[in-house]
Amino acid sequence: MSDAAATLPLLALIVDDEPQIRRFVKAGLEMQGFRIAEAKTAREAIDLAVMRAPDLAILDLGLPDADGATVLAAIRSWSQLPVIVLSVRSTETEKIALLEAGADDYIVKPFSMAELLARVRVVLRRSAPRGTSSPLIRVGELSLDLAQRIVSRDGAPVTLSPKQFALLTALARHHGMVLTHRQLMRELWPQGPEEDVQYLRILMKKLRDRIEPEPARPLYIATELAVGYRLRTQEQLDAILRTTPAEE
Repeated sequence: MSDAAATLPLLALIVDDEPQIRRFVKAGLEMQGFRIAEAKTAREAIDLAVMRAPDLAILDLGLPDADGATVLAAIRSWSQLPVIVLSVRSTETEKIALLEAGADDYIVKPFSMAELLARVRVVLRRSAPRGTSSPLIRVGELSLDLAQRIVSRDGAPVTLSPKQFALLTALARHHGMVLTHRQLMRELWPQGPEEDVQYLRILMKKLRDRIEPEPARPLYIATELAVGYRLRTQEQLDAILRTTPAEE
């Protein structure tokens, strides 16, 4: 690769058949320094993903020639390109299927640019070369040192059970991204029943009781209703606090 190519800004592929959505996303990403490629159909999206090798894809599901899931499957057959799915569809079954099929994140329309950019930063950090991520994570007043296995809030140490720490660590390894119930069950109880999420809910309640300022209104670990959980980044927390109160 030439020095000029190596210093090019990141290329984002925006796949949506609605021109106004493409313009909205393009404007926000260009303000962050991205180059942009656009596709209106699944066929165009797959061709551009092959020919242009983008660094990020923003993928709508409702395309005129095929479902966006077809594009995701095609990309995942050869690439770990970060993919954020956009859709007006918000069923839990569909979210779970897409996340487990390889989508890095899922945003339901309408959405704010602040939310999208926060998600973009997370998936790009996740796709960075190994060795660049820090074992130190801070969100609000919550601090987590994965290397030293230390958790603190407001500067005071927080004592967690091994299972509570394992749950927090699993979320921290995918910081800012949603993990489905099934993914967390596999991580925490490899030999256990994947469909019985009651154990996970009980464990999550105990973890939130330890780390959240108000466990009934969690700030740090967000619930993706009927899908799973995510440990918010500081950017995601700031974006949520600017637009809505902390979720129940």
